[in-house]
Amino acid sequence: MTEPIKLESLPLGAQGMVCTDDWCAVPGADADASAAGSDTAIGTGGGATANKGDTEQLRPILPGATIGILGGGQLGRMLAHAGSRLGFRFVTLDPTPDAPCGQTAEQIVAGYDDREAARELARRSDVITYEFENVDAGVAAMLEAESYVPQGSALLHTTQHRLREKRAIEAAGAKVAPYAEVASLEALRGAAARLGLPAVLKTATGGYDGKGQWVLRAEAELEPAWAEAERAGTELVLEKFISFEKEISVIAARRPSGEIRTFPPAENVHVNNILHLSIVPARISDEVRREAERMAVSIAETLGVVGLIAVEMFVQEDGTLYINELAPRPHNSGHYTIEASRTSQFEQHIRAICDLPLGDPGLLTPVVMVNVLGQHVQPLLEWMKTPDAEAERLGVEPKVHLYGKAESKHNRKMGHVNVLAPNVDAALAWIAQSNIWRV
Repeated sequence: MTEPIKLESLPLGAQGMVCTDDWCAVPGADADASAAGSDTAIGTGGGATANKGDTEQLRPILPGATIGILGGGQLGRMLAHAGSRLGFRFVTLDPTPDAPCGQTAEQIVAGYDDREAARELARRSDVITYEFENVDAGVAAMLEAESYVPQGSALLHTTQHRLREKRAIEAAGAKVAPYAEVASLEALRGAAARLGLPAVLKTATGGYDGKGQWVLRAEAELEPAWAEAERAGTELVLEKFISFEKEISVIAARRPSGEIRTFPPAENVHVNNILHLSIVPARISDEVRREAERMAVSIAETLGVVGLIAVEMFVQEDGTLYINELAPRPHNSGHYTIEASRTSQFEQHIRAICDLPLGDPGLLTPVVMVNVLGQHVQPLLEWMKTPDAEAERLGVEPKVHLYGKAESKHNRKMGHVNVLAPNVDAALAWIAQSNIWRV
């Protein structure tokens, strides 16, 4: 962006940073400050506080309490697994009967925009969290006003919209790929001329696993991409294509009282725009590792995160880091932590939203997480029937996690395998020789 980001003031005690189309607001910020010129306005941590300005809510929530989860997918399921071991109870709201989380917790079957169902979730819960960022932000705001949602709705509002998210990242002092909002074919042509090709046209809202994205390599591709993209009915953003050596992600956890911890960076490999592998330790320099963790902490502080935030980054050949996306929840690239870390991302999220001391995120063993898509399920089940001599030879231990989804579809995430190993090369060798992922 060429214009400085304007900061507006939020009431003290407000929930983190809020970004709109033109400005970002930080609790206690000087309304005349700019992101480029105010050290006090940015990076102060903001601080998540209790909803409704209710300071008595700032207390640890102890086992025996009930945690409500907006969303009943696999992330909710794994949150319930981790939290149940600590002694918490769970109830989830999801429109799909017998959803993955509903198989391990009580379930309210209703749409995410059903306010009465959301109020029922609140009545049955001591604290509410969400397991994916596309829940209805209006419902989250209502729950924030009427119950206890330590993550708040402001972060949802920011991360549900790519333009707001990019402005928030820039306000935190981190780099994003050069970008422009485009509202017409003519604007797309102008932005492509300014930014250069290749570039990526993205919907500002929705889209995941490569959906809602069009890679543009030549001017002739602009008009067909625009014709398809404008049918999405949302704002669109054009991003300059960043030439990168690796993709990594860092997951940071923050509790309301301010403690922050980061998990070791994961090196991520995508196939057809879907995460295939997360390699830990990431094959990056110590300097890049430290900077990636520093940026994740800065974003968590500046946005007033409570719970987890996954920060996805591009690593250029010279070590320069660009932030790609944020996800204010447990993340696919953090599934390796279930067996390979002293504290899993799911337990850490529970600890964070309940304002309990955060666990040690340190790595116990090298690991490669590999996703299981619909086409991989049957080969995986066949593999599970017999001993694996190659795994024994390589010294690896594959740990299977299936999510209990009713229907197995091509390219749909159905589970993952954490391959624990003496080193990541052994894990990658086992994955490469396995028949599971050759489908």
